[in-house]
Amino acid sequence: MQTVKLKSKGSQVEYLQELLGKIGYDLPQTGYFGNQTEQAVRDFQEKNGLVVDGQVGIKTWTLLIAKSQPFTSIGDKFLGEKDLIEFANRHQLELASVKAVNEVESSGKGFLVDGRPKILFEGHIFWKELKNRGIDPTTLVRPDSADVLYPKWSKSHYKGGTGEYSRLEKAISISPDARVREAALASASWGTYQIMGFHFQKLGYTHIQEFVDLMQIHERNHLEAFGRYLQTFGCLEFLRRKDWASFARCYNGPAYAQNKYDLKLASAYQKHLNR
Repeated sequence: MQTVKLKSKGSQVEYLQELLGKIGYDLPQTGYFGNQTEQAVRDFQEKNGLVVDGQVGIKTWTLLIAKSQPFTSIGDKFLGEKDLIEFANRHQLELASVKAVNEVESSGKGFLVDGRPKILFEGHIFWKELKNRGIDPTTLVRPDSADVLYPKWSKSHYKGGTGEYSRLEKAISISPDARVREAALASASWGTYQIMGFHFQKLGYTHIQEFVDLMQIHERNHLEAFGRYLQTFGCLEFLRRKDWASFARCYNGPAYAQNKYDLKLASAYQKHLNR
């Protein structure tokens, strides 16, 4: 594992924050190694007889992962080479293209260290999904629901990691009405490719609960949902032609160029093609 320290950022820091969260540290899982994360690392190092330097090197990583040992079966839920090969064959795609898309468009891994699929809860979508089910969201607004129910998009309420499940559970608990629970589940993005729950019907799932249940099992199911999304929304043909700009626009929307998704895809494709 890479050594991470104050001001580091990225997926390894997010994983560090997940591990710290699982052993009792209350941290936002932002992927940024700030002062709060450093304090937690120092506390962990002191309590476990390590050199207290606030940096997470091989020894600190080893102990952190060991402390999370009950959750190591998480590896049984990850995609393998065979899964990508089968996906490529099923959709008549070049394997290098599939690997490029998996590298660029995935969220790194589809599960948290506690075995639950990654989610991101969207309060503005919850607002819309309630209305779609005949519920006036304004009747459910109260001070303690401000971080899960709002009419316009905002990233200020994101907590990341397990914190997103706290937000989801809060949204569900707003009302005992079964429609509220369905709306909440439909308002989160799920798994490796962060597919929004409200797409469940268009993607061929009979109920939002069926979609959610499948997301709990394996990244293979995340890949299946991703394939259905690409097929449903017309992205597959662009991928077959390796038209990276059109594919990125189809999957990421018109703002794809700001994040250079097309260039990242083209670069990843060449890397996997040459291996």
